[in-house]
Amino acid sequence: STHNCSPHRFYLHPGLSEDLVGTHPPGAHSLVAMSVGYFLEDFMDMLCNQKLHQSWELLFHHSVVIVCFGIAVLLHQYVGFALVALLVEINSIFLHLRQILLMANLVHTTCYRLNSIINLGTYVVFRIATLAWMTRWLFLNRENVPLATYAVGTVGMAIMTPMNIILFYRLLRSDFFK
Repeated sequence: STHNCSPHRFYLHPGLSEDLVGTHPPGAHSLVAMSVGYFLEDFMDMLCNQKLHQSWELLFHHSVVIVCFGIAVLLHQYVGFALVALLVEINSIFLHLRQILLMANLVHTTCYRLNSIINLGTYVVFRIATLAWMTRWLFLNRENVPLATYAVGTVGMAIMTPMNIILFYRLLRSDFFK
């Protein structure tokens, strides 16, 4: 069994906090598989409908997620780890709402301001903290994770973490330090 580095147990499936490799709640494998489908569809949509210079970062992000989640789905392992990674997507709701408000030219509204605050808060909690926790878990469990999987996970975290810190800086600069 893997090292329990979670400060608290996962409420609905406590076994998950002790084993992110072989344990996952019912439906989790399907959720991660559907997420791979979503990221593939979104990847293809961006490839066909956006200019590469506008979407290369997201295409790169999606490629990393597709590879990592794809491995979890195919091996039926690390589904719990992928499930933790999906917590990041909670913030996506507010990132997408921000884009919609920008496109609707509603930047100077209370709604935009409120969303900016919630977006930043959920960004710190669900993106930065989750990625930090995942990196820590990977590091603490390096003996229990096969080298190839550890390498994929480490490279994935090494790509995602700076990308998310840069995006956080851009959001902060754009919405709070104009």
